[in-house]
Amino acid sequence: MPVKDVLLPLVGEPSKAALVAIETCVAAAANLGAKITALAVEEDILVRPKVVISSDLDNAAEAHAVRSVTEVRELLNAFRAAASRLNVRTDGQLHKLAAEAIASAVAERARYSDLTLVPVKANDSRSEHLIEQLIFESGRPLLLCPEAQADKLRVEFENIMIAWDHSAPAARAVGDALPILQAAASVRIITVTDETTGDVMKRGAGLVDHLREHGVAASFETAGIGGSSIGKVLGSWAREHAIDAIVMGAYRHSRLNEIIWGGVTKTVIGEPPCWVMMSH
Repeated sequence: MPVKDVLLPLVGEPSKAALVAIETCVAAAANLGAKITALAVEEDILVRPKVVISSDLDNAAEAHAVRSVTEVRELLNAFRAAASRLNVRTDGQLHKLAAEAIASAVAERARYSDLTLVPVKANDSRSEHLIEQLIFESGRPLLLCPEAQADKLRVEFENIMIAWDHSAPAARAVGDALPILQAAASVRIITVTDETTGDVMKRGAGLVDHLREHGVAASFETAGIGGSSIGKVLGSWAREHAIDAIVMGAYRHSRLNEIIWGGVTKTVIGEPPCWVMMSH
């Protein structure tokens, strides 16, 4: 099923990197031929300043709220300007929510979209919390856009890497990504392992055969771990081979296990090396 309806949550401060990421995400939606809905969310935070010139604390809090609304609207305005330039069908919504309710509200709205585009600040707890909520609560795939690289990312997904570990989340990710895989010029399936056993090769060949039935000519190979971590190997491999997007499953192991010991998903969402499409 083609990607026709995309969600873009807009949360946080309108930094230069965030504004560039918004334009890049809109361009990616345009390339997919999809409508994109921006969900701009203002955090409803009551701040009592330590020093208040005015004796009216309610007015001080109100002034802070107005300033916060203006910042979020700057993100929304940047989205609308980019959509207008690129002639993309859009919808824009502005909501005011308590900070602790934002991630769950975005995940609930994402259930009505084919794909959620998520601008990601590197190693940022708020970004990671939002992504994890989307992974476990939306039931839909998400596409991560690293803000730090947004000005360099290609929005045509011609060279795609599938991170294949034969898990159920990886299989789900491949199924969700089929429209993007079918449009790609090159699809390379990578299993990160130091053991190239018969089972490893058989599982890779099985995915190659499956994708061929869907009109996707993919190749399979392995990449050694070599004392590193799987997440870091995937990132290095993607950079070395000019990969536009990685398709991967999220949280093969329990989330608690990854939080305590680290893991592939935590590494990748902490600092995506390029576009990353994830499903669970």
